[in-house]
Parts: sequence; structure tokens; C-alpha cells
Amino acid sequence: MLHDRVLVSLEGEAGERRSGGGIVIPATASVGKRLSWGAVVATGPNVRQVELGDRVLFDPEDRAEVELGAAEYVLLRERDLHAVAAERAEEGGPGLYL
Repeated sequence: MLHDRVLVSLEGEAGERRSGGGIVIPATASVGKRLSWGAVVATGPNVRQVELGDRVLFDPEDRAEVELGAAEYVLLRERDLHAVAAERAEEGGPGLYL
């Protein structure tokens, strides 16, 4: 990994999903712009805000897909991430942040 690049493993499928009430929403349903969650599997040397294993929120339209082995990943710049969900307990700080 070079510079500020982050390699992310996708979570879930882009197909059907369920609402909080259990209603199945088909993949063909029209929805607004939807962000995606993924897990960080590698970072470049200039990445400062995320670490391996963190969950990150990103726009699926601003991505470059990469296939390594049999798995598919997304390559992003650190500045293209919208949020980080990490369970890092710093001294006196919260264990989960967004």
C-alpha cells in the first residue's frame, strides 16, 4: 500500500436487505445515495486516522475495486472515508467512536 491508501473488505451484499422492522427491501428498490461499511485490511504509511480491523463508512461510487486471490476489495484514499467505527480504548477515552 502506498501513501494515504486504505484497502477495505466489503461487508454484506448489494442485494436484498431488511429494514429494522423486518421488511425485505429488494435490490431493485429505488433509494437515495447510500453509503457502505467495510473493514480495513491494509493501510499505506501515511494513513493517520484508521488502523487494521477498523470499520469504515464510504461512498460506494467513489471507489476502485481490486481482486486479490479470490477475494474482492475496495481501494480508497483516507480522505474519502466518511466515518470510522473502532473499538480502541485509549486512556480515559471512549471505546467506540464515529
